Amino acid sequence: MNDHIIKVDGFIEFNKTDDIVSDMKFIIDSSQKSAYQAINTNLIYRNWLIGYRIAQEELNGDNRAKYGGEVIKNLSKNLIKEYGKGFTKSNLYSFYKFYTMYPNIFQTAFGKSPIDFLSWSHYQVLTQVKDSVAREWYEKEAKEQTWSVRTLQRNISSQYYYRLLKSQTKQPVIDEMNKLTESKNYDKLEFIKNPVIAEFLSLPNDISFTETELETSIITNFQKFLMELGKGYAFVSRQQHIHTEKQDYYIDLVFYNYYLKCFVLIDLKTEKISHQDVGQMDMYVRMYDELKRTEGDNPTIGIILCADTDEDIARYSILKGNEQLFASKYKLYLPTEEELRNEIETQKTIFQLQQNSEDLENNDR
Repeated sequence: MNDHIIKVDGFIEFNKTDDIVSDMKFIIDSSQKSAYQAINTNLIYRNWLIGYRIAQEELNGDNRAKYGGEVIKNLSKNLIKEYGKGFTKSNLYSFYKFYTMYPNIFQTAFGKSPIDFLSWSHYQVLTQVKDSVAREWYEKEAKEQTWSVRTLQRNISSQYYYRLLKSQTKQPVIDEMNKLTESKNYDKLEFIKNPVIAEFLSLPNDISFTETELETSIITNFQKFLMELGKGYAFVSRQQHIHTEKQDYYIDLVFYNYYLKCFVLIDLKTEKISHQDVGQMDMYVRMYDELKRTEGDNPTIGIILCADTDEDIARYSILKGNEQLFASKYKLYLPTEEELRNEIETQKTIFQLQQNSEDLENNDR
């Protein structure tokens, strides 16, 4: 037996070198990766099994589509009570859809390593693709090219597969894709930051995993700022989870203003506000109006804040037809751009001072 090699069934194989720092990094990185693969495989298997069971139940109904909808509705109500918000109707339907599109994924995967699976978030995106040949191609490319979920989503949305098929010279299309997805590269800690994993493991949704330190500081203090403004803001939620068929979204802050009688959604961006950011907030507003707004409530309003105060400090999102209401009433209870700019700059300054103080303390040790 080689004393420098440690091999235990079911665990990583370790080969000792003369560099202890390098060995430590290998042990930590490999263990994290192994743990993620085990969690991911079990998450996928759980969701596949739930989808299978729903599909079997649906077969028992006379009017299958209607009966299946009732099954999912009743299941969601019962499971949320015991296991939390990870079992909404839309999530249960996504499990069912996953099973119907990948009925043999575990029959063909038995005996293979968990590394053969993409993440659950990847499979959620892949189920958008109805063409089975295209779906298999995207899945294969995502594995081989280690595409992040965002890269996979962008490539499907931009019809990358079909554009490649039609192109006689494929390299320019590939180069363009690589350039456009540079900022969406895979994050090795993406699974830790993903609240879906936290929900699966019944862990608390630790916000420090899902936001940068600066964003956390600004959002935490902005929450206090709005509530102390004296304009009727009541806190509702932070990192509010919104699930769509395509993707999971998380709204930074949600308030209810009891003077305006409406929900106020707030998202913070650290860079210049883009058209995509505005479109995303418009979607949040529409979904909130459909799912949360009750009789007597006024239309929901969305606010996108920019931490870079040299750019537009805020953009407002309201549904078409509500512009007059915004101008005549909403503006009276919303913080002014000057108030927003001053608050964000103050929080950035405080954060920087705190960081400098911590650095000085560390250097003195």
